[in-house]
Amino acid sequence: MRIARVTGSVSGTVKDGRLTGQKLLVGDVVDTNDVILEPSQVVTDICGAGLGDRVLLARGSAARVPSETSGVPTDDTAVMIIDEITVNNQPTYQAGTD
Repeated sequence: MRIARVTGSVSGTVKDGRLTGQKLLVGDVVDTNDVILEPSQVVTDICGAGLGDRVLLARGSAARVPSETSGVPTDDTAVMIIDEITVNNQPTYQAGTD
């Protein structure tokens, strides 16, 4: 699993039918200090994330395990909105404080 910061969204009318009803986000994969490791990844969203949220990403085949994304052509799914990240007993991220 990876951490991502939501930076936008993607939409389109003509698409694979299995994407119908899926919310697609753009996010930067980041480390615990918010340093970008992989920019502009498109991910399916099953947790209702929005701009600026940090999310936990399931990747690869794990991205298609949740019932909402079973059979969907996706490599990354946002499965949780992160409230807080703590490393070595030090908070590095707290939702709502950026």
